[in-house]
Amino acid sequence: MEEMEEELKCPVCGSFYREPIILPCSHNLCSACARNILVQTPDAESPQSRASGSAVSDYDYLDLDKMSLYSEADSGYGSYGGFVSAPTTPCQKSPNGVRVFPPAAPHHLMPHAPAALTPVPRNACITCPQCHRSLTLDERGLRGFPRNRVLEAVVDRYQQSKAAALRCQLCEKTPTEASVMCEQCDVFYCDPCRLRCHPPRGPLAKHRLVPPAQGRISRRTSPRKISTCTEHELENLSMYCVQCKTPVCYQCLEEGKHGTHEVKALGAMWKLHKGQLSQALNGLSDRATEAKEFLVQLRNMVQHIQENGVEFEACLVAQCDALIDALNRRKAQLLSRVNKEHEHKLKVVRDQISHCTVKLRQTTGLMEYCLEVIKENDPSGFLQISDALIRRVHMTEGQWGKGTLTPRMSSDFDLTLDSGPLLQTIHQLDFVQMKVPAAPMLQLEECCTQNNSATLSWKQPPLSTVAVEGYILELDDGGGGPFREVYVGPESICTVDGLHFNSTYKSRVKAFNSSGVGQYSKTLLMHTSEVAWFTFDPASAHPDILFSNDNLTVTCSSYDDRVVMGNAAFSRGVHYWEMTLDRYDNHPDPAFGIARGDALKDVMLGKDDKAWAMYVDNNRSWFMHNNSHTNRTDGGVSKGSTIGVLLDFTRGILIFLINDEQQGPVAFDGLEGAYYPAISLNRNVQRRRRRRRRRSETQVTLHTGLPIPDFYTPGDGDPSGSVC
Repeated sequence: MEEMEEELKCPVCGSFYREPIILPCSHNLCSACARNILVQTPDAESPQSRASGSAVSDYDYLDLDKMSLYSEADSGYGSYGGFVSAPTTPCQKSPNGVRVFPPAAPHHLMPHAPAALTPVPRNACITCPQCHRSLTLDERGLRGFPRNRVLEAVVDRYQQSKAAALRCQLCEKTPTEASVMCEQCDVFYCDPCRLRCHPPRGPLAKHRLVPPAQGRISRRTSPRKISTCTEHELENLSMYCVQCKTPVCYQCLEEGKHGTHEVKALGAMWKLHKGQLSQALNGLSDRATEAKEFLVQLRNMVQHIQENGVEFEACLVAQCDALIDALNRRKAQLLSRVNKEHEHKLKVVRDQISHCTVKLRQTTGLMEYCLEVIKENDPSGFLQISDALIRRVHMTEGQWGKGTLTPRMSSDFDLTLDSGPLLQTIHQLDFVQMKVPAAPMLQLEECCTQNNSATLSWKQPPLSTVAVEGYILELDDGGGGPFREVYVGPESICTVDGLHFNSTYKSRVKAFNSSGVGQYSKTLLMHTSEVAWFTFDPASAHPDILFSNDNLTVTCSSYDDRVVMGNAAFSRGVHYWEMTLDRYDNHPDPAFGIARGDALKDVMLGKDDKAWAMYVDNNRSWFMHNNSHTNRTDGGVSKGSTIGVLLDFTRGILIFLINDEQQGPVAFDGLEGAYYPAISLNRNVQRRRRRRRRRSETQVTLHTGLPIPDFYTPGDGDPSGSVC
């Protein structure tokens, strides 16, 4: 509640509002303060106007000794429409620096001259002391400004809540604190007086006794005063003008300027604006909560800075003492620099704490004031100030911007004492401004794996000011082995290809600069895909290979054999993929298998020593490696046949299948290293009757991500027993 007190004080007199009025700019003033700062603006055509010069609207920058003012002390006629000239009484300053002439007597001591009945100078104007907007009064004067009954009620509640405890009204000597209040008698009693003057018998037994605080509230509660129109004093406010944003009466709609404006029901708009203010307060409340947490963070930083400063001083003293007498003369100077850095950091953080505390106090005060305003049951009074409050709440929320809740200073001391020079260079001993970089932070939301590739991203800690020249990314072998460097450079993101499938890799990164290499980041575990998804690779294929179906289907435009490989390499685990013969006329001899990355692309697969394959026709098949044909097996392929390839690195073997049945024995064993899936195709020519020729070609479609066949059990080297 105390933070709200500033919201309840007049910007001119600095006291709690008394009979506050609402200016068109949505700010408030006491009625008496508004009269005190009235300034007359002479007519432009009058001789007095030409003699006195142009009128100035902002009284903050005027010489008030030359202005014509009207106050309760003025009783005669002067040069402008019945006003005396400005009195010679020295002006005083309000708490916010606004200069005003003192009235003849305080407004709370002059009940005979209320604001609504005091005459107002012709062509008078008033300047808002908060936004400095000048406003010219009409013939109604200050009566044209609506009374802020909501603010007046909030001030009254606030003052009563701060009053002393309620006293017994029947104690003869020193009144003691009341313990109950009788709602029927409307009297506060202490316990002895209640037993003596209000016994619980007879007709008094039916009286209701309540706690003093509840009784005070019920005593203050009175029927809500019906609001009347400022232009038609006999008419009650019943509607709300959307265009003018003000409550209006029925006569305003019939005869006044609001006749053509859009109007809505007063109660509906009251509920709508209350909801908008409550919603705006929710956002501001979140900002206030963040500010409180931020203040805790800043206070913790003060402690950390002090601890780091003490620790830094201790290290510095230890280094200087090690150099004995030669370092003693320099030690004091170095300590002085550390202390200056220490004090500078503390000053920056304390200044930020002070600034944030003030803003939080203002925000909390505004929130409490708004909550008190929401409690009011005066729709028209609420709607008079609701738009301004909503704007203030949004504006205050905007002041808690992104950078406001960010520390301006790091708690670390970026200084390193170099004690390595020889004794004769002690007099040149100085701080090294550069430290090794802090450990980078891995950005988990940007780190991912895809197939057998891993992408890692990192950044420096937010408060780190140490320069970084580059980073070193390290990965293990995916099997718990030692780390190895996979990237060294200035980039903060890296994609590593060619990893093993179904493997868990440990990754870490560290930064370096001219002072050395920093600490490692936290270790990140990344799991590659369990099943291999790949396509044929156009980049490594022979130019005569034709691709379609997103590189999953291939044909050949040449009569010679041409090789195409997949875009993924395998070196660990168990892998299985299949290929379907979409077109085949029983004459070409396609070959299926695996190959090294540098295998020949213009011969049948298996002709050289870098490929292992099975080539097949419509009747039989052969295994071939380094141009050696082995294991002829009956059973060929036809259109629609499926050829499967099973590569098991746990046993180092290669097995082929045709239509889900194993074709021949184990084709090859002792396989080690990295291999790519591969096939070779060609376009053949078939002789037909009447010496006509028909071109025939083979079209193959690749299927990946398949489980291993049911008949096959992986070797002991694959404990998981699953396909990678």
